[in-house]
Amino acid sequence: MASSRPPQGRPPRRKPSAANKTLDLHPMRAGGSGGGSSGGGRSSGGGSGTGGTARRSAGPERGDPRRKKTTRGGRRKRGLLRRVFGWTMFVGIWGLIALVGVLAYFAATLPPTSEWAVPKRPPNVRIVSERGDLIANRGDTGGEAVTIAEMSTYLPQAVMAIEDRRFRDHFGVDPIGLARAAVSNLVAGGVVEGGSTLTQQLAKNLFLTPERTIERKMQEMLMALWLEAKYSKDQILEMYLNRVYLGAGAYGVDAAAERYFGRSARELDLAQSAMIAGLLKAPSRYAPTRDPDAAAARARVVLQAMADEGYISPIDAKIAGANPAQVMTRATSPSVGYVADWVADVLPGYVGAIDEDIVVETTIDLGLQEMAQDALKTRLDKDGKEMGVGQGAIVVMDGGGAVKALVGGRDYARSQFNRAVTAKRQPGSSFKPFVYLAALEQGFTPQSVVVDEPVKIGNWSPQNYTKKYYGPVTLTRALSNSLNTIAAKLAVTVGPANVVKTAHRLGIHSELDPNASIALGTSEVTLLELTSAYVPFSNGGYGVVPHVIQRIRTDDGKVIYKRSGSGPGRVVSELQVGEMNAMLSEALTSGTAQRAQIEGWPAAGKTGTSQDWRDAWFIGYTAYFTAGVWLGNDDNASTKRATGGHAPAELWRAVMQKVHEGMAVADLPGAYAGGAVPMASAEVPLDGPNPDAYPAQRAGETRPAQGASHGAWIPPERNVGTGFFKKLFGG
Repeated sequence: MASSRPPQGRPPRRKPSAANKTLDLHPMRAGGSGGGSSGGGRSSGGGSGTGGTARRSAGPERGDPRRKKTTRGGRRKRGLLRRVFGWTMFVGIWGLIALVGVLAYFAATLPPTSEWAVPKRPPNVRIVSERGDLIANRGDTGGEAVTIAEMSTYLPQAVMAIEDRRFRDHFGVDPIGLARAAVSNLVAGGVVEGGSTLTQQLAKNLFLTPERTIERKMQEMLMALWLEAKYSKDQILEMYLNRVYLGAGAYGVDAAAERYFGRSARELDLAQSAMIAGLLKAPSRYAPTRDPDAAAARARVVLQAMADEGYISPIDAKIAGANPAQVMTRATSPSVGYVADWVADVLPGYVGAIDEDIVVETTIDLGLQEMAQDALKTRLDKDGKEMGVGQGAIVVMDGGGAVKALVGGRDYARSQFNRAVTAKRQPGSSFKPFVYLAALEQGFTPQSVVVDEPVKIGNWSPQNYTKKYYGPVTLTRALSNSLNTIAAKLAVTVGPANVVKTAHRLGIHSELDPNASIALGTSEVTLLELTSAYVPFSNGGYGVVPHVIQRIRTDDGKVIYKRSGSGPGRVVSELQVGEMNAMLSEALTSGTAQRAQIEGWPAAGKTGTSQDWRDAWFIGYTAYFTAGVWLGNDDNASTKRATGGHAPAELWRAVMQKVHEGMAVADLPGAYAGGAVPMASAEVPLDGPNPDAYPAQRAGETRPAQGASHGAWIPPERNVGTGFFKKLFGG
């Protein structure tokens, strides 16, 4: 009987467990079973053999070495992936913890968020002409604030496409962008790409310094998160576009649009928007005013980015790239800079501190402004060297004192010093009308006769430019021929203090020395005030306040200031206006200012040349406008004998002819029937400086004229009769 126990020396067969089942499938295990069967240890060897056969037939299929190799390789890959994922999670979590810790550390160095506030954008002052055309922007930005809804749609799209493609999706910090920038910089071995979002750039511009440190970068990220939590995406983008620097002194897209293309940010086309967006990378390098080719190339990069983002079609990008934006020649004369600077200087007196954008409406006529600038520059370019003149200035006013044009120098780009408003110079004989008006107010008339002869006033002996004397002459002839001796005598007769009062009453505000030499214009004045003091002769005797600001309003139309009033009222009687106009018009028809005649137009004025030929002036007027011209040198050097009756008079005529085109001819105000005074010579008299300069004299000191009898002029009385001898000898 066969034994049921296994043979001795062979361990009993164990039922394979789930854990070691695979071991039993090994081919060697299957063979051992077969051997046990053939050993006759079981009565039912066939059954045993059948089972063994089944295992043998299945064993090689399940235990194929190739299957084992594949299984082990898969397990290794899955294990590797699990380890990589685990380490990534480990590093990521700890990295996040570290980042939060770093941010928390740097957050502790910042003020509490309750104290954070976006600083107000510096207000812009938009200065416009009398017709509303832009003259200039003044302020720290150089342009007005424009909302996202107002500006060209291409502009924010271009900026987002080239600077921050995921701006609408990120939370202020763009991890993808940071990672991309880190890889690019690592590969390049230096900083070639930044990972800052537009929000981070805004935070840097608003709150931080431009230094590149870890601390500043962390602070920038914190503040970007705060901005995103407090403001909408459109608000953030709007703040950024209205404050960012875009080269050529322009802060904000509106300032850049005006500077480069002569238009508002509301009106930019695709090519212009792309060029402005391209400036953000390097404003100075890509400024179209500096390098148009580099600006155009950068704009093409922006256009391609816009096409990639779906803002525009590839065809539109190609067309705009092939036709880059062109920098506009300034629509207005550069001389408007003098006007804008003057407005900025006087503005605080009208509105005080400015805390919002405002619009200043001026009295300036841009066409006249440009024409006056061109006339001055053309004349100086042509004859300046020959005349020994390097600079000049022009002022044009209407009868109410409104400044229609103001040119403060030859070239604003080279020199911003305003010679029309700021520079004080000796006016020479152009000051004489105030002496003669003071004499008229004390009883003299245009036909009063005064003897032109050598005269000595204290230590001073004034002489005529020609060093000749003409004997008895009327006041009309004396003024039109600019005789120095007669003016000096009149000043002494009426009193220098009265001359000063007369000049101040008509509009001179500078301090004037009340001595006899005031008759020859030795006290310094500005071109602006001297021109304004002539306006009463043009408008019928009413004083004016020279002004350039008509109205000031906010962007939304609220009026802050509006000019009202008509000035100081009447300052010259109607009779004396007529008398002065009769004498001063004679200067143009037969006197020193004949080169200033405007064909078909009644006009009047006075030439002036200061000591040592330093300054040449002509101030003249019609019934509509008064204009003043000054030529000289900034260093007060003498000219090459330039006189007021030459280049200044010709410049005045050139400007005033243009001013009066298409206007109806009008007579000068006032009526005087004294009749014309015949000239002794057909030659044009010259108005040069006094050959004998006036010595220093104490202010207020008046010395009687010496070397001339009282019969040399008519006493200050009107009712002395009309006979020749009564006029000559005073009755």
